[in-house]
Amino acid sequence: MSNTPKKTVTITDNATGKSAEFPVIPGTLGPEVIDIRALYPQLGYFTYDPGFMATGSCESTITYIDGDEGVLLHRGYKIADLAEQSDFLEVCYLLLNGELPNANEKQEFDHAITYHTMVHEQMQFFLRGFRRDAHPMAVMCGLVGAMSAFYHDSTDINDPHQRMIAAHRLIAKMPTLAAMAYKYSVGQPTVYPSNELSYSENFLRMLFAVPCETWKNNPVLSRAMDRILILHADHEQNASTSTVRLSGSSGANPFACIAAGIASLWGPAHGGANEAVLTMLQQIGHKNNIPEFVKRAKDKNDSFRLMGFGHRVYKNYDPRAKVMQQTCYEVLETLNIKDPLLDLARELERVALEDEYFVERKLYPNVDFYSGIILRAMGFPTSMFTVLFAVARTVGWISQWKEMIEDPGQKIGRPRQLYTGSAERPFVPLAKRG
Repeated sequence: MSNTPKKTVTITDNATGKSAEFPVIPGTLGPEVIDIRALYPQLGYFTYDPGFMATGSCESTITYIDGDEGVLLHRGYKIADLAEQSDFLEVCYLLLNGELPNANEKQEFDHAITYHTMVHEQMQFFLRGFRRDAHPMAVMCGLVGAMSAFYHDSTDINDPHQRMIAAHRLIAKMPTLAAMAYKYSVGQPTVYPSNELSYSENFLRMLFAVPCETWKNNPVLSRAMDRILILHADHEQNASTSTVRLSGSSGANPFACIAAGIASLWGPAHGGANEAVLTMLQQIGHKNNIPEFVKRAKDKNDSFRLMGFGHRVYKNYDPRAKVMQQTCYEVLETLNIKDPLLDLARELERVALEDEYFVERKLYPNVDFYSGIILRAMGFPTSMFTVLFAVARTVGWISQWKEMIEDPGQKIGRPRQLYTGSAERPFVPLAKRG
């Protein structure tokens, strides 16, 4: 641990009167933690914390969240400052290396990522093994997991150089694989990456360009994509990041670990939240129905919930949502799309922000509410929403994986459990069972 404990907490077993003292470890920011690693040896107990609501699983220097105050920091920098003043690759460098790059470092990093964007041509044959109607996330799980078979020269996790090459390859090739999955699902030819474009421009081109016409970059849309990637780059020890760390703790190669993260992200309670927002809007159907559904959302006996409002972590305004809201308005104004669903979303946002019930409970629109609207306006099918999330989160996953591997105190993950099954009992032969 980075700080020498000065405080302690004493836990007393009221049944036996036995007490044990445990060190309290402060972080740079946030609540202090009680080091309970000696709890079982000293008192004979494990802790029980479903969902890890009050358990720190690791020490990290990458991302800090204060949900009560609505704060999100990457290496100490506010997420809004990064989204407004950086580009995605600069944020990638920051997450991986701990500091913002100088001009030369930025140029070298951009070059390394740009010239790693192509994937092995044989991955095209691997892709064609999937059905055309396969969900893009299923395809991504397979393609990313298979990268270790194509790039086995960067799977030695004990070699710092190979770790760096694997990180660069994953960040660089993820948009290419995502675009391949999308093009395959719609029956269009794969578009190869272009080294002349920025990361976000290249991604949009691979997604939406076709051979029969010249693709033109829209700077508002490419900037919106860059912000979406930045705002989803890392979010501390969430489900998918914890999955990557747990997978990596066994010594698994980085490509397998990121594939595990993609599988975890696929869940509707995690990466599928912005898709759930559009499903909710379709359920509401029309602006005239908003009062009825808002009333239902307030009824604790009604199962209906306003998706995209509030957040498990943020008990205040989601700091990412402010930037995403601005980006949403810019995109809608630029594209001038007449989509009833988008108009419905904006009216729902207005009603909720003025409703005393939601304001008192700080149930503000979160990043998922706006990102779903933006992606729909840009022409993405809902099946691609979580794929875009995976592209963005890859740098967070690989940074957290790298930090874990380089931590001398890391051990293989092995959670404990509260067993409530049958006690030991004798085996009854089949012929004697009633």
